This record gives sequence, C-alpha cells and structure tokens, in this order.
Amino acid sequence: MTNKIYVGNLNYETTEDDLRDVFKECGNVLSIKIITDAYTGKSRGFGFIEMETESEAQQAIDTLNGREVNGNQIRVNVAKENRNRRTRPNHHRY
Repeated sequence: MTNKIYVGNLNYETTEDDLRDVFKECGNVLSIKIITDAYTGKSRGFGFIEMETESEAQQAIDTLNGREVNGNQIRVNVAKENRNRRTRPNHHRY
C-alpha cells in the first residue's frame, strides 16, 4: 500500500481546495495535484492526493470512492506508479 491516491471523474470546475475540504475528513492531506492540459491549462478531470499515512489513504479510498463532489461521483483508488510515462516533445506548432 502507499499513501498516494488517484482521484478521477472530477468535475472540471473542482479545485484543489475543494478536494482538500473533502479529503481532510480522512486525515492529514500532504499534497494535492489536479492534472491540467499543458496547452489550455484546464483540468483533465483527475488528480493525485498524498495523505500523511497509508492508513489515512486507505480510509480515504474506503470512505470517498463514489462520493459526489461538485455533481460528479469521484473514483478514488491507489495511485499506480507510471514507469513508462512518455513526456511530450518540446515541439511548437505554428
């Protein structure tokens, strides 16, 4: 187990502060990162949360998976390490 959590199916208007308010009921939230599109800066509808302990992370998964946040039922589960992450080339389209 890990203390890092994936949260998906976020309403595009959901902020990191919104998530902090929801997840703090399960323990101490160390960090929150909503993933945004590199070009538009808009939310991609998912993010990652790091809780202080593994037990707090598990409690968040058990408690919050399926909870409605800003009109969407969020998905909450263990974040998987992405070993084959591709980075975008630094090309500009003109």
